[in-house]
Amino acid sequence: MHIALFMDTGAAFVTYVPAVFIPILLLTFAWSPWDRWRLIGAVLVIVFLVLLTVARLQLGNSFSVTAQAKKLVTTGVYSRIRHPIYVFSSVIILGFAFYFKAPLIAAILIIILPMQFFRACQEERVLIQSFGEIYLVYRKTTWF
Repeated sequence: MHIALFMDTGAAFVTYVPAVFIPILLLTFAWSPWDRWRLIGAVLVIVFLVLLTVARLQLGNSFSVTAQAKKLVTTGVYSRIRHPIYVFSSVIILGFAFYFKAPLIAAILIIILPMQFFRACQEERVLIQSFGEIYLVYRKTTWF
């Protein structure tokens, strides 16, 4: 019981702390001027961080670091996007690149995107093995 509570608290901490503190840091430590790129970056980070938090909450106990098939989540954000955490986190990185005007941050996507695609493929294999035709039908109605 205590371990489950700790894991739930840990998951909540990992979910909520970035959602609260990253936007505060962006706004607090922003240097001027606020040009269009910085504004676009801040909007992308904040909006997609909220969406990432929503996706993580909707995933609930099905969240895991390794590919596992605990439950097939097909509602909310998952009714449109099969892997929203990967998509949203990539857009957040792009937002940071715009915000800090740092092409090196954008270049990180060259490394991260293939890794996320590989992880998504691993998850898909596990989900197909566990849920079979139900997952294949769901996959046809969603994007990545």
